[in-house]
Parts: sequence; C-alpha cells; structure tokens
Amino acid sequence: MKQFALWLSTTAPSVFIQEHHAWTIPAIQSVHIVGIAFVMGSVLMIDLRILGWAWVDQTLRQTVGRFGPWLTGSLWLLLATGILMVIGEPTRELITFSFWLKMVLVAVGALVAVLFQRALRRHDQQWGDSLVAQPSIKAFAIVTFLVWAFVIVLGRLIAYDYVWGSWSPAPRQ
Repeated sequence: MKQFALWLSTTAPSVFIQEHHAWTIPAIQSVHIVGIAFVMGSVLMIDLRILGWAWVDQTLRQTVGRFGPWLTGSLWLLLATGILMVIGEPTRELITFSFWLKMVLVAVGALVAVLFQRALRRHDQQWGDSLVAQPSIKAFAIVTFLVWAFVIVLGRLIAYDYVWGSWSPAPRQ
C-alpha cells in the first residue's frame, strides 16, 4: 500500500492539491465535515424515531422518507470529498490504521443505511409500528449511531495514528 500511496502522490491531481495545500485541503475537509454532520443528523433523526423519542406522530416510513435522501446525498458527498482527501494526501491517509478502520465502519454504516431504506420500502405495510417496538431494533438504532460516532473519532485519529502503537504502520509525527 505504501508503494501505491507514493505513486498516487506523484499524479497530477495529487500534485495540484499538494501545491495548493493552503486552501484546497482545508476546503475539502470543511465540505467533508459538513457531509458527516448531515449523515450524523440524518441517522440521529431516524434513530430518535425508532427509539420513540421524536416524531411519534409520523410513521417510520415518513421519517425515513424525510431524512433518507439527506443521508444518501451526504454519503455521496463524503465519498467524493474522501476520495479528494486521499488523492491530496495519500501517504497520510492510506498507511494509517485509523483510516482503514474508519473505512470498514463507513462501509458498514452505508450498507446498513441502504439495506434499511430498501427493506422499509418493501415491507412498510407489514412493519409499521411493530418494528420500532422491538428492543432489538432499538438496540440496532443505538449501535448504528455509535458506528457513525466512531467514524468521526477515527477520522480525527488519522492525524494521530501512532496512538495505535504497533497496529499502525504510520510513523510517529
């Protein structure tokens, strides 16, 4: 992976971002942070409905219909800005344990979001309020929120990846 990161750092898009580092990286990171805020907000709103703490006057389908598009759009935004950050700083991103653990959790979180929205569209009439009454679904909602919270923490830890000790190949900064 280190060889790939070194090669990527010499490509034209990477060199452009590196040469304009003073404004491009902070701009990309800012948009990325806004994207994660929308993801967290959307997940939180859906989870609050599942837990019965908000929007109890709406069906789960209505709540997901309201916040699902924001979640989906934000995930696409995160993908685009994440790719740009990797292109701009490949040796910082691609050789850290925090980055790869974050990517696993992002994949899990995105997969859960997609599967949940699809399943809800297919089984809305059958699920109704019975789904949100199940303790396992409520626990699942909490776990989903925690997955995204860990994504945020791991994103921040990329800069401090040496905290993982021997698990991380990243050099101490």
